[in-house]
Amino acid sequence: MKDILLIGSGGREAAIAWKLRKDGDVGTIYALPGNGGLSETCTNVPIGATDLEAIIKFARTHKVDFAIVTPDNPLVMGLVDRLEAVGIPCFGPSGTAAMLEGSKAFAKNFMKRWDIPTASYEIFSDEGQALDFLASCSYPVVLKANGLAFGKGVSIVQDKDAATMCIKEMMENLKFGQSGQTVVIEELLEGPEVSLLCFTDGTHIKEMVTSMDHKRIGDGDTGPNTGGMGCIAPNPFYTPQIARTCREKILLPTITGMQKEGRSFKGCLYVGLMLTKDGPKVIEYNCRFGDPETQVILPLLESKLLPIMEATRNGTLDRVPIIFSTNRSAACLVLANNGYPISFEKHKEINIPKMKSVVFPSGICKEEGHCYTDGGRVLGLAATALTLKEALQQVYGDAEKISFEGKYYRRDIGQKALEKLGEN
Repeated sequence: MKDILLIGSGGREAAIAWKLRKDGDVGTIYALPGNGGLSETCTNVPIGATDLEAIIKFARTHKVDFAIVTPDNPLVMGLVDRLEAVGIPCFGPSGTAAMLEGSKAFAKNFMKRWDIPTASYEIFSDEGQALDFLASCSYPVVLKANGLAFGKGVSIVQDKDAATMCIKEMMENLKFGQSGQTVVIEELLEGPEVSLLCFTDGTHIKEMVTSMDHKRIGDGDTGPNTGGMGCIAPNPFYTPQIARTCREKILLPTITGMQKEGRSFKGCLYVGLMLTKDGPKVIEYNCRFGDPETQVILPLLESKLLPIMEATRNGTLDRVPIIFSTNRSAACLVLANNGYPISFEKHKEINIPKMKSVVFPSGICKEEGHCYTDGGRVLGLAATALTLKEALQQVYGDAEKISFEGKYYRRDIGQKALEKLGEN
């Protein structure tokens, strides 16, 4: 039995801990910092995910056997490099490889160098030049803060006035701090979206089951972007033919290009895709498991998770079987605080009765045996079933049973997929 260091505090980490416990291969799971709801599967340790020195000290003192680093910030900061340097094997990319997510400008230029299909774009670090460029744009366009912004640094703007305001917010008012001092302006791609996550050891790459995230806060994909309000898997728009195209034109060039540039990527590579009329194109890369994608992908993973993670680190991914259920679907519904992602109240008591869905806690704290809201996204409900319709009915039915003041969730998760499948 191996003791695990799990860095992070959200629903993604809850799903990873749940899967590791389900597989039965681990001893103590130390969650740094974890959350109140994670205390049932993990030992929470009040050390922040970006407190690298404290994390390393804790890992060495407690002689952990393996570390799983999942949030973007510590990955970009080089936590994996630091842990590996003191003899602790890790799941996750190096700091140099994590630049695929840490800098959108780097990622766009990387795709251009390796002829990987993506939206046309321009990059600006000068506000005046960015504002001048807006006059030549065909709207709507997409504006992206270059650096990490907790999943909220992307805006779709409909006209020049809205674009001007957005640029000023990022570059002048520093809405996203240093992350927005360089911006990427790119064409808006249209088509079904696909979240494609892969395990890779830097040489070999194996796709996970695809999923469909729902980023916008409101029904009908309206309102601002969030960290994700729900997810379904598998994604019915991702056909075998599209899969072959993506492997040949996107996945293999990405892994090869990173290797040849001295940034060998190991861990979980997340590719956000848009299936356009001209073929699949990359919207973004992430360097870790997505949230809430993890909450639908891992329940469909029939193989044990820890051996796969170890193989990505050891360069032996080609020798490890990775099997996903082929006859089940999964759904995750996120329950959030009303007002998220702009402003919301916290510390509202939560009542969670027994139910069939798996509860993946995200923004929860515990005090004297009671659970309270402690974040924008409070928890995710996940279920698997023989059909997507059944899985969605399960999570929506259980969502009604959970109570806390300000409870909010989208009512249309998975509707586009149901229409594609003919299950609506």
